[in-house]
Amino acid sequence: MVAARITVNGKEAPISPAAPHTTVLDFLRERGLTGTKEGCAEGECGACSVLVARPGTDKPTDWVAVNACLVPVAALDGQEVVTSEGLATAGGAGEPAALHPVQEEMAVRGGSQCGYCTPGFICSMAAEYYRPGRCAHAESADDGAGTNTDAEHGPNGFDLHALSGNLCRCTGYRPIRDAAFAVGEPADDDPLAQRREQSPPEPVATAYTQGDSAFLRPATLDEALRLLRERTDAVVVAGSTDWGVEVNIRSRRASCVVAIDRLPELRQLRTASDHIEIGAALTLTEIERRLDGSVPLLAELFPQFASRLIRNSATLGGNLGTGSPIGDSPPVLLALEASVVLAGADGEREVPLADYFTGYRQSVRRPGELIRAVRVPLPLSPVVAFHKIAKRRFDDISSMAVAFALDIEDGIVRKARIGLGGVAATPIRALAAEAALEGRPWAAETVEEAAQVLRAQGTPMDDHRASAGYRSAMLGQSLRKLYAQTTEAVSS
Repeated sequence: MVAARITVNGKEAPISPAAPHTTVLDFLRERGLTGTKEGCAEGECGACSVLVARPGTDKPTDWVAVNACLVPVAALDGQEVVTSEGLATAGGAGEPAALHPVQEEMAVRGGSQCGYCTPGFICSMAAEYYRPGRCAHAESADDGAGTNTDAEHGPNGFDLHALSGNLCRCTGYRPIRDAAFAVGEPADDDPLAQRREQSPPEPVATAYTQGDSAFLRPATLDEALRLLRERTDAVVVAGSTDWGVEVNIRSRRASCVVAIDRLPELRQLRTASDHIEIGAALTLTEIERRLDGSVPLLAELFPQFASRLIRNSATLGGNLGTGSPIGDSPPVLLALEASVVLAGADGEREVPLADYFTGYRQSVRRPGELIRAVRVPLPLSPVVAFHKIAKRRFDDISSMAVAFALDIEDGIVRKARIGLGGVAATPIRALAAEAALEGRPWAAETVEEAAQVLRAQGTPMDDHRASAGYRSAMLGQSLRKLYAQTTEAVSS
């Protein structure tokens, strides 16, 4: 097998002798690329942001910003990375390098003060700069007076959510936003723009071993399942947004890590007559862009799920696989009546998500099984909402979350599905509240009675994020909010 290698700013380098748990961040800094910084080591500050060439949605290749502090460098075997240093264009003999347009705008608009966070901002901004269709979005959203009326998009189509995972403590966000809203379209001769027209690097099978530790990337699902049978000690990773935190903050080490994020069998998105099947290893950003709003409840979830940097790596399979009671996707998928497709040595089986979780971070998934896909049945309920209660509007962990999917015909609730997170040891369906709604008029009296039932669902606890009483109160209030929103929509 070919030795593990990575291309950084156009130059190929061996990954050896880095340990298998070594992050992309540490690998880069050890090679003198110190623009990439460590701020939090949890994927929350964005100081470590770098660009990776990934399969594109609208073009063969997308430049995707990821948290270098979370991704093992071995996970990028055979891949291409660009850091903040690699964005500038080299000058001629005796001439300085020419700043990238994003770097130029940050400089002239005062977007950098101490500079610690700046390289990360620049890489996240560059990913959005190169996003296909960005300027086309600006044209479609123009209000006719030459300005874009969406507060979260600039007149150039720049989506501020691209920077939601980047923190700045001293400059202030206004000049950074001004820089983002000032960048134009990439020039025709821009090498990174031209790179989008070519295919990204193909996934390579990886068997990287140093000492007693190994990082393995199988080429097929069958090979992955065989590995898991042989290596019962293996830790399975996709985007590493959860495992990377364990490695950095809790100093966890694994004798064997098996990466499944590039398995083609886990990266399909198919629509059938009665369901949508979403591959477990597709990133949330890929799912969001491929679905393009066709599943409205998921469309409400995505902007509230961590940050763009995290969504560029995180997967539905990973979010369900951790079994966290405060994961953001389970309440939504429960309301959608989704099921998971589990693949194992004995074949596949489909399990309703409502039956998947068995206890705190426990599930029916057997040793050696992988989540291959998530299936969402069709047709979809027309009245949906996702309410996430957290201390910050974006990029935060839920105190609690509730997802609604209702069928209302002739003023009667024909079907109600409600998924809850953060109020029990597992994500749960609010069965009693669903029963209190079904068959009854969608009216204030019904909603108030059902809200009282919803308040009593689960076993919320007191912790540093919220009290049990607050969580219960927010459950009831969420249903009232949904009613107010639907009544307003009907009346308008």
